[in-house]
Amino acid sequence: MMSLSSYLTIALIAILFSFASSRIETSTSEDNFLQCLYSYSHNSTSFSKLVYTKTNSNYSSILQFSIHNLRFATNKASKPLVIITPKEISHIQATIICSQNHGLQIRVRSGGHDYEGLSYVSEVPFVVIDLIDFKAIEINVESRTAWVQTGASIGELYYAISRKSRNLAFTAGICPTVGVGGLFSGGGHGLMLRKYGLAADNIIDAYIIDVKGRFLDRQAMGEDLFWAIRGGGGASFGVIVSWKIKLVQVPSIVTVFTVPRTLEQNATKLIHKWQYVASKLDESITIHIIIKRVNSTSSKKGESNSTVQALFQALFLGGVDKLIPLVQEKFPELGLVRDDCSELSWIESVLYIFGLNGVKHEVLLNRVIGEKDIFKAKSDYVKTPISEIGLEGIWPMFYEDGAKDSMMVLLPYGGKMDNISKSETPFPHRYGNLYIIQYEVHWYQEGDEAEKLHINWMRKLYSYMEPFVSKSPRSAYLNYRDLDIGVNNKIGYTSYKQASIWGVKYFENNFKRLAKVKTKVDPLNFFRNEQSIPSLVSEGHK
Repeated sequence: MMSLSSYLTIALIAILFSFASSRIETSTSEDNFLQCLYSYSHNSTSFSKLVYTKTNSNYSSILQFSIHNLRFATNKASKPLVIITPKEISHIQATIICSQNHGLQIRVRSGGHDYEGLSYVSEVPFVVIDLIDFKAIEINVESRTAWVQTGASIGELYYAISRKSRNLAFTAGICPTVGVGGLFSGGGHGLMLRKYGLAADNIIDAYIIDVKGRFLDRQAMGEDLFWAIRGGGGASFGVIVSWKIKLVQVPSIVTVFTVPRTLEQNATKLIHKWQYVASKLDESITIHIIIKRVNSTSSKKGESNSTVQALFQALFLGGVDKLIPLVQEKFPELGLVRDDCSELSWIESVLYIFGLNGVKHEVLLNRVIGEKDIFKAKSDYVKTPISEIGLEGIWPMFYEDGAKDSMMVLLPYGGKMDNISKSETPFPHRYGNLYIIQYEVHWYQEGDEAEKLHINWMRKLYSYMEPFVSKSPRSAYLNYRDLDIGVNNKIGYTSYKQASIWGVKYFENNFKRLAKVKTKVDPLNFFRNEQSIPSLVSEGHK
């Protein structure tokens, strides 16, 4: 286990920016904040080496590098008073205390993937704690555990595990550049969730710095707070520094396949049938579907050159000889054959699923893979199969102008997910959910007109889907953050009732317990954002 002393080794790097574009005026200066950090440090020598830039810094150019949704990397983005890149626990502690002293909010960046930019932008005076240098990973093969710091990416974690063992892995996300901090604290699911559950289901300890600046492990923080940060979003409760995770076993050989089917190849009927079988297959196999518009190779002259394609992609924890009979028995309509399949190591399957088949494993260490763009996303849960007629109503929308570079991703649940109580962690979407839908629309053109076109299209599709998805509440997944479903007040008090508008959609009945934990550990609601858990302390008592 990583000790506290192992963190306290290297000097702080901080970059300071003017707060030119905030809607709220603050009298705090960069120098005043810097002096506060210095005074609260137990090791002031490190602060004498501070590197900083005063004013006139182009925050949008910083965001172009550090975030993954360029919708928020514009000149309109509000600038933090200070960006701290800590290399010691004391730097985080000092930032928390000084932010409270100076009336500033905190945004914590792990991988920069927050769908609505909440880890790096704000409309009120704020500072950013960028944990990019908190990325140490320690693997213990004998105990099948690992300590991973919050700033590490999923790719870095996967790579580190693979270097130690071919038969150990971790159940988390598909995108390797996502930071573990946000992913773990929001749930974290991928193609092994039917066998091993979520990332949050496999966390056994954590280090967090609370509102008082205390450095706490699981025992010190207590079981209520430990429960809350495993699916309830860590940013509401403190700054999580590290996670201890339970690694999972995988065979030396796993099997993957990708089977594309267009509308002309009966994609509608295949998706319809998939809904009945995907969550009930052997828990070692997960078949997800990626639905998108593609160029048609079979269209006749004069007809549209586009069609809708469903890409059936799977991971099976075993060899192809066992996989083929399983699929042919339960889902023969797919027409899976051996030539569709590839036998790989688990780490090779990670690359395959992300579209990097055959690429060297070291690519997983890159913090940026591929081209960044602008996007908007939403999510839904499906409890009852959608009819063929219902599915057919979706397809015309994929031909609209706003739908270019859009997709729907359908990920089945079932298996282990059905056997974990809704209240085991804050993540409630367990038994009764057939699959989750992630809606995405991507674009590259900057400007309000392009943004309006694509987001309006997304909202139109979301509106169409309402009769077919979960109800009371219409559930959503925290890690696919969507501010359309409700927000807290940007300034001042937000009641539990108001926050419940969005809170019960993410957490269902667990939202009340999250609010009670919040009230206990952060009663004055210092750690807050547009969708943070509210404190039950009333406005008049703050």
